Amino acid sequence: MNENRQTRYQVPRNPVSLMSRVYKHILPEVRKELDGWRRKAGNIPDPELRKQALASIETKQFHCEGGGVYAAVPLPERLILTKLIVAYQTISDYLDNLCDRSTSMEAEDFRLLHQSMLDAIDPAAEPVNYYALRQEQNDGGYLHGLVTTCQSCIRQLPGYAAAMPFIRDLAGLYTDLQVYKHIKPELREPALLEWWELHRERTPQLQWNEFAAATGSTLGVFMLFLAASDRHLSSTAAASIHASYFPHVCCLHIMLDYLIDQEEDRLGGDLNFCNYYESPEVMLDRIAFIVESARKDVAAIPVPPFHRMIIEGLLAIYLSDPKVSEQQEVRSVSKRLMKGSPLTRLFFFFNSRWIRKHLYE
Repeated sequence: MNENRQTRYQVPRNPVSLMSRVYKHILPEVRKELDGWRRKAGNIPDPELRKQALASIETKQFHCEGGGVYAAVPLPERLILTKLIVAYQTISDYLDNLCDRSTSMEAEDFRLLHQSMLDAIDPAAEPVNYYALRQEQNDGGYLHGLVTTCQSCIRQLPGYAAAMPFIRDLAGLYTDLQVYKHIKPELREPALLEWWELHRERTPQLQWNEFAAATGSTLGVFMLFLAASDRHLSSTAAASIHASYFPHVCCLHIMLDYLIDQEEDRLGGDLNFCNYYESPEVMLDRIAFIVESARKDVAAIPVPPFHRMIIEGLLAIYLSDPKVSEQQEVRSVSKRLMKGSPLTRLFFFFNSRWIRKHLYE
């Protein structure tokens, strides 16, 4: 998306204008979309698939609300973007739940399930039986409905052809990660390290766990969805957006998620990329490095203030999570990351606390 178009549509450049749009438009629209998917999930015939679909919406609603920020730009395509972001993120959250608590631990099963995410971003793809390699089969068309909704929205984005190769790259990496992180526990780390060897030249500044974390974010895809609303989007501009978000913005997103989920993942036996640092001090230094790298990266694309707000918002949202206060080590790291915070981060920090208190309790 070029600067002129973004200026014409008044991209939010400060926290107050951004959050006013979020409260007025994004939260109501995202929740309306999620209500529709919740009703469909409630009608899934298979009890296990129904349970995981409903749980993913119930516990991960904030993922869709956060992604909805990319529809906060007052474009004619805003409702299309909201519908697309919610559907795509709902596939991600549903499959993550399904794989985390899976009755299967087979790589082929996980890869076929996540083929739905690759088909969702390809308007020419024909949906298949994504459950063919597992016991649970009948979701009443739920996953197919999510895929075809994404495809329908994508067909209405005039610049999508330029963005698609870069979206496909991110979606392919995401799919690989989900396969390797959910297989049998003793196979996960060797598989992830072998996979990293294939890609380490792309991100030589990152450790293997940080590269893996970067592949787990959908933010780069959402930004490219937004960019594809511009019929004049060029391949060069799409490549610049891809490079500005991957790896550092995407890595920051997921490392913060893992940071606050350490105790939860320990109890659930789930892989956590924060556990691979030598000490809390090393983890703090690495996250601080990723933050600064992300800030530098987004300076290369139009309207840097918007993208810097995304970075500060990520820090604020995760570090204000109640899980932080329940974990002494995480609380210590969070305090040090928040030390000397700019006003924008502090604004989002207290705003996030207010949202949790008044909208989720």
